[in-house]
Amino acid sequence: MTAATVLTKGVSPGLFTAPHLSNEDFLLFKTYFYQVSGIQFSESQRYFVDKRLLARMKVNGESSVSSYLNKLKLDPSGSEMHELIHVMTVKQTYFFREKYQFECLVHSILPEYINNRIEQNSLRIWSIPSSSGDEPYSIAIYLKEYWRDLNRYGATILGSDLDERILEVARQGQYAAPALQAIHPSLIKKYFTERPYGGYEVNKEIRGMVKFARANIHHIDLIEKFRDFDVIFCRNLLIYFDDASREKAIHKLFEALKPGGFLCLGHSESLSRIQSQFEARKFDEALVYQRPK
Repeated sequence: MTAATVLTKGVSPGLFTAPHLSNEDFLLFKTYFYQVSGIQFSESQRYFVDKRLLARMKVNGESSVSSYLNKLKLDPSGSEMHELIHVMTVKQTYFFREKYQFECLVHSILPEYINNRIEQNSLRIWSIPSSSGDEPYSIAIYLKEYWRDLNRYGATILGSDLDERILEVARQGQYAAPALQAIHPSLIKKYFTERPYGGYEVNKEIRGMVKFARANIHHIDLIEKFRDFDVIFCRNLLIYFDDASREKAIHKLFEALKPGGFLCLGHSESLSRIQSQFEARKFDEALVYQRPK
């Protein structure tokens, strides 16, 4: 999801003449999807939920929501769950989105953090949700271009998302021109290769700085292994959660950071209504959050 935006586009017309779920079906499905993803669907999203859910039920030959959910629960491969998550979320992102936080990273956060850091190992930065890879690759480009201590300390960037299919897109590192519209042409020339049939590909050096792995912040088996990060970018995810899910997510992010590490949220997100141990830090470029040392 940066980020995943939930249900903003319809599926292809003509799959069903009048897609519809009963109120009981909708409640059953949205409760299940909330449990596995933390995403809460509202009544205003019924049309989109109905179309996508009925489409997946038709593909799987299931005539009821309950039977489809049973199939999901009993599928050891998890392949249908990956398909469902993919169709229930739409990725809207681009390179250098909210770049003031990248500027904050290289000009304010890292100089202070490195100065107070004892260990000399490579920095670890986590982008969740990483969507199609625009954000973690943007971080890599910013570090390479503007952080003068990169060669001295090094950095490893991990991009994670709930959607395995979008992670495969991210690993390819290939993008249409509109995704690069916020990047100066000189940086496009420096860090991308123009593809023969249109679009651009991130160069090998930048791709080598970024790894991708699936993560579900609401699934203990998929989040407990993510630890010891120096900086986390978790932007435009919490806005799709209710208060309980937000508090749970923030607790997991707190645990994933090293003491003294920093958390960057989206511009419309804050911790003002959430019980957390983070300290708000106001730098010249941005407001971010720090785990106490």
